[in-house]
Amino acid sequence: MKDKTPTLYEWAGGAEALERLTEDFYRRVRKDELLAPLFQHMTDDHPQHVATFIGEVLGGPERYTEDHGGYPHMVSRHRGRAVKPEQRARWVELMLEAMDAVGLPEDAEFRSAFVGYIEFGSRRAMANSQPGVGPTSRTTIKKWGWGEALPGDD
Repeated sequence: MKDKTPTLYEWAGGAEALERLTEDFYRRVRKDELLAPLFQHMTDDHPQHVATFIGEVLGGPERYTEDHGGYPHMVSRHRGRAVKPEQRARWVELMLEAMDAVGLPEDAEFRSAFVGYIEFGSRRAMANSQPGVGPTSRTTIKKWGWGEALPGDD
């Protein structure tokens, strides 16, 4: 019998909900004193790309991999940006504000899983952004499930 537990992507509301999230989030980023300089060259379609990436992470369609070059491309966008710990923390803070603002589900299980990914992903992005960090050996996007990365997805 097939597991009928919805993915985090489905629970969040799918592509439409994640697009609302990233649009609201990047509106906040553009006005934020700490983050605006880091994103000053952001393209107009950046929020859409991030929504597509997060969607794939949360168990949605593999559109980021198919349309944008997958994990290696995403990591390349962070190389050399030297994200500081306070910028990473602010990024997480604004993402949580945006989650509330656009009405993503408030249940504890969903929020715990989603915030777990936001913490994990932002820390990996910060690490990959530091000077001298070489290419990653990882080629696939880590999938995130209810409470943890899915088994076998190291």
